[in-house]
Amino acid sequence: MATISLVAGNCGRGRGCEDRRFEFGSNSYFGKDFLASELLIRSFRRANGYWSKALKGSRNDNGKKFRVIAKVKRGKKYDYPWPDDIDPNITDGHLTYLSYFKPLDEKPKPVTLPFEKPLVDLEQKIIEVCRMADETGLDFTDQIGALENKYQQALKDLYTHLTPIQRLTIARHPNRPTVLDHILNITEKWVELHGDRAGYDDPAMVTGIGSMDGKSYMFIGHQKGRNTKENILRNFAMPTPHGYRKALRMMKYADHHGLPIITFVDTPGAFADLKSEELGQGEAIAHNLRTMFGLKVPIVTVVVGEGGSGGALAIACPNKLFMLENSVLYVASPEACAAILWKSSQAAPKAAEKLRITAQEHYKRKIADGIIPEPLGGAHADPVWTSQQIKLAITQAMEELTKMDTEELLRHRMLKFRSIGGFQEGKPVEPERKHNMKPSDASMLKAADIESDLERIKKKILEAKVPSDPITDQAIEKLKQDVDKEVTRAFISMGLQEKLESLKLELSRAPANQHLNRNLKEKVDKLMHEFKQNLSRPGAYLGLKQKLEKLSMVSRLVELKEKSEKLKTEINQKIPAEVKAKLEQLENAQEGLSKGDPLDKDLVAEAVKAKKELMEVLKSANLEIVGVRKREVTAAPPEIQEKIVNVNKEIGGEIERIIDVAGLRGKIEELKAEMAKGSSSQKAEELETEIKEGILAALDNTALKQKVEKLRTEFASSLEVATDDKVAAENGRW
Repeated sequence: MATISLVAGNCGRGRGCEDRRFEFGSNSYFGKDFLASELLIRSFRRANGYWSKALKGSRNDNGKKFRVIAKVKRGKKYDYPWPDDIDPNITDGHLTYLSYFKPLDEKPKPVTLPFEKPLVDLEQKIIEVCRMADETGLDFTDQIGALENKYQQALKDLYTHLTPIQRLTIARHPNRPTVLDHILNITEKWVELHGDRAGYDDPAMVTGIGSMDGKSYMFIGHQKGRNTKENILRNFAMPTPHGYRKALRMMKYADHHGLPIITFVDTPGAFADLKSEELGQGEAIAHNLRTMFGLKVPIVTVVVGEGGSGGALAIACPNKLFMLENSVLYVASPEACAAILWKSSQAAPKAAEKLRITAQEHYKRKIADGIIPEPLGGAHADPVWTSQQIKLAITQAMEELTKMDTEELLRHRMLKFRSIGGFQEGKPVEPERKHNMKPSDASMLKAADIESDLERIKKKILEAKVPSDPITDQAIEKLKQDVDKEVTRAFISMGLQEKLESLKLELSRAPANQHLNRNLKEKVDKLMHEFKQNLSRPGAYLGLKQKLEKLSMVSRLVELKEKSEKLKTEINQKIPAEVKAKLEQLENAQEGLSKGDPLDKDLVAEAVKAKKELMEVLKSANLEIVGVRKREVTAAPPEIQEKIVNVNKEIGGEIERIIDVAGLRGKIEELKAEMAKGSSSQKAEELETEIKEGILAALDNTALKQKVEKLRTEFASSLEVATDDKVAAENGRW
């Protein structure tokens, strides 16, 4: 590359000089004897408003001086794709001039994931103790060793109990080794190949030939960037159709020359922009899938990061599939799944758990053939060791696959994918099944169900003989468990699960017999404030809100029941034995009245006297009597009950007669059909209203009404006679 700089100017007497500068580029190289004047004479340059073809004199047509200075600069040589001095006798190392991948000038900055924050405190303590040791010269070896052991134990506990969403964040770690990092760590020789032979070279898909232990392999993989600039260049490892066609070309090349294929998966998915769709993104992926099942060479795939949907599967139809310990493979990202199902990407942790994206889940379901271990802290903690583990898994798999002939190899690949999944026989399948994924319908119970459950528990509490009734305790415990599950789901949906787990870890380390320190208490208060703020949003978490109200009401009922039992015990202790005997006699008389025994007038006088004595006892116990009410006897005498049954039968028969006479039978059957359909339409309501009006219009039997009124009078008189006074105290009833 040569650059020519021109400086042109005109100078006149008594006037300043005006310079015009021109600069041209040329792809030609100039010799040492090349004169700039020869080039300038053959050039057309503009000076003072017109073009001058030749520069022969020192003056122009206006008599002004014209000065030209030319300088030729030597340009910088390219180091890509080919250097001037290629060494034909290269014996080791990769051909760096064939790859964009160069060592980074600066070391990547450490990145702390959200769930790793408890480890940061321990790291800071170790650094502080080391600094104190350097400044003071004292020996802190024991303290540093204890802190380091504590750090390693915390690191081990944290990374052996990772949740799916935490493994996803590790797979997306900015400092995680890329595909080319692993390839350069495991190969003795490596040359990168470019282009899809259609004029394009997608940097998001890397391909090339490398050797391991003296054997050559075709390497294909998604390449992420190590910083923002590289990620933009690599399009964040999201290939376009050119990338998949490039991979397809290399697969056919490997198949033709008998090279085993090793693919590395690390992509969030295929690039889904408008241009890629126009160029046939789906067709390119489908073509790769079809071709891979017919390749006659062994194929091994390693998922080193995240594998997203068809973008990963386009180079992942192998004989053997391995996954790194913290890698993930999914049909849709947890964020996208949560946005579709729960209308919020904040539910990504829940979606990650439901999608079964981890290597452990894939191995359990026989999708992955093995899990490659990672060091504690993830693959970025020791990239070289991780790469060697990948190499070991690949070489062992290749030793097994290379022993198979072509037919056996193709059948092995086909059976691997045919064995994924399962089926059931003998179970009917619903032809139509509707799903309603709205949050308000999916998580919210009906108001009627909440009220019925609440009334049932309330009845059990009030009817319990003792405060700790097993049936009541079991119902309350079940309600608490339901609330705990709903609260956990709400924390996950709000995106506060990691903060909660981190806080639990800190609380577990705090001393049990001491109060929480101020910093930890502020964290707890801040988390609860954020949770309550999200919970108070209108229309959000309605099911959880209803269950919390239900639990609060049940707790108040239990508390009132306990106070009532306590008050009842205190009153019973202060009532004399004579009054208790009279009360017991009154209860026996009450049972006799319910059976139809005659009422004893002397017993009524005794009841009035016992009432006065009981009021005196309550006053002596410092209880204020606010009123006296009568307790109704709910059970009617046997003769009254028999009359009620007879009248009910007579009323039922009369209604049946009216239905037949008025011709309402057909309308009733029509109403039953509408109710069986579960319909709540206006038609059903109109039928019900019409039937009721027809029955009421025809039901005009004076004798029947007289019987009902007479029976009602007899029942009221029996209740009025068989009564017992009851004293209501301010803090309870007895």
